[in-house]
Parts: sequence; structure tokens; C-alpha cells
Amino acid sequence: MKPTQKISLKEYNTFNIDVNALYSFFCETETELFEILKSDFVRDKKKIILGSGSNMLFTKDVEDLLILMRNKGIEIVKKDEQSVFVKVSAGEIWDEFVDWCVNNNYGGIENLSLIPGTVGASPVQNIGAYGVEVKDVIEELEVVDVKNGKKKIFINEECHFAYRNSIFKNELKNRYIILNVTFKLSKFPTLKLAYGNLQNEIKNKNPSIRDVRDAVIRIRERKLPNPEDLPNAGSFFKNPIISKQQFEMLIKNFPELVSYPAGENKIKLAAGQLIDLCGLKGKKENGAGIHEKQALVIVNYDNADGKTILKFSEKIQKAVFLKFGIEIEREVQICPSGS
Repeated sequence: MKPTQKISLKEYNTFNIDVNALYSFFCETETELFEILKSDFVRDKKKIILGSGSNMLFTKDVEDLLILMRNKGIEIVKKDEQSVFVKVSAGEIWDEFVDWCVNNNYGGIENLSLIPGTVGASPVQNIGAYGVEVKDVIEELEVVDVKNGKKKIFINEECHFAYRNSIFKNELKNRYIILNVTFKLSKFPTLKLAYGNLQNEIKNKNPSIRDVRDAVIRIRERKLPNPEDLPNAGSFFKNPIISKQQFEMLIKNFPELVSYPAGENKIKLAAGQLIDLCGLKGKKENGAGIHEKQALVIVNYDNADGKTILKFSEKIQKAVFLKFGIEIEREVQICPSGS
């Protein structure tokens, strides 16, 4: 198979950054992927794996080989009295899979409704929302090693999941291509409603997972801009986790800070609130800006390029550090890395 040469990636990233990929492959099946990895052209090239581009900021043309996974399939592989195990191909759209689960009354990911991206990208980022992370329901995932074309299974513990993090985002970045993910879902769902204003959004006294999904969708649609209307990549920054001691010092000067427990002697803060308290919500500069309803979201208002958006994000990080002494990390991935 020969790669597609020099295509614009504008429609393949939700920031609508108009850069080119010099060489790219669209993989509809696993067979196509294995054929690609065997070719002499591919073997020695560095590779970048792209799902729907919903967590990516391109800052210049991509000279490495871009592989876009488009394989499809949802299969129930096992059941027991309490659970159902579902294997899902990496190219499936995440929110379509969530809807499939809710329609079948399989619980565990309804809180993760309307998160953009593909199933294959979900464990890389360990996506999370409203008190749930995808690591909570991942049983295992199947990958292929780009160096030798061999398959491998990673069980949950081997993925080194952490807050918005995994082994595939760090030491194994672009080493493996995720083929499919197997989820352990509940036949008798236990709802998680304690986070944020989710409980208040649900009017039903005896809510179902459908009620939860609908509530999450309503909240997200009110707070977050649709990338089709305003190009963005969702939450640009992670919520920072600080020591309890640092939090106790901060709260004296900023008693309004929202906080959540994050493990032993750790506190998670709301990055959006920190940005808002810096007076930056709604700020615009050189075509980029912070969304007026959600300070975690950077929007490409007027065809800003990736470098402009990156510089804008760095100004936000600096402002938060100067005011609170807290470094907020990017959640969005920069491509090429090191830009």
C-alpha cells in the first residue's frame, strides 16, 4: 500500500488548524494496518497515531508518518451474572459507543457522554468527566508494536493509568497502535451523581443511565462550544493537583476556591476557576481566545494557527502561576512534540 501524500489536516483536527501531513495512511481494517507496517517505506519512519484529532494542536506540517485508525466493530465477548465484556474497535466514535451501551442498559460510562474522540484514544488520555474515568471500566486492550508488527495485550494495571494519563501518553507514546479496547460494564448499573451539578440536573427521582447520559449532554452543551461551530479541543488544561498544605495556604487568600479530594494529602483544584479568577475568561488575542462560558476551553475564533494558540496558552499558564503559584499543565497534545 502507498501512503496518501500531502493532505491538509484541517478537517482531521477540531481546532481546524490547516497544516499538511506529508505522508498518511487511513486504516479501515487491522489487515490494512499490518500490510502498512510491513512495507519498506514505513518501517524506518517515525509514526504518529491520530484518531479524530479532538485532543491535538498542530503547530506545523507533519513530516512523520501519520496513521489514522478507522476500523469499526462492537462485540460482546463474555458475560457473567453482574457484568458484560465488550470489545470495541479503536476507530469507533466514543460517544456513539456510549449511546450503544446506554441503549443496551450496560452501565459504567454514561457519565462520559459527549466526549469527542475515538475509542482507541480514550485509554491514552484516560478520559474522564463527572467523577468517572475510563480506566474504571477498561479490562484490557489489544495493540500492535509498530517496530515489529506483533500484537500484544495490555491488562488494566499495565497501562499505568493516572489522572488524564497513561503509559501510552508517555514512555510508550507512538510505540504501539491500539487496535481495540475491552470494557467491563455493569448489567445492574450503580449511578454516580455526586460530581458537580449532575444530581441537580436530573429531575427523575429514580433515574436510569439514560437520564444520566441526557443530563450530562445538556450540561456539556450549555457549557462547552461545539467544535463544528467554534473550533476547539475541549478542556485545554488539566485540573491541577496540589498538596493539602499548599491548599491550606491558598484558601486563606482565595476562600472561594473549588476543591476536591485527590488522594492522601492531595487536593484537586478547578483550572477553569483559576483562569477565571485571573480575569481571563472571554479574553481574545490574535484570533485565539478563552471561551466566555468555560475558561478551560481555548477557541480558534479567527483562523489562528497552531503556534499562535500555543503561545496564547502559555500566557494563560504564566498568569495562573503568577497569581496562585500553581503550574497548570496542558491536556491537549502538541504535534509535533517539542514545538
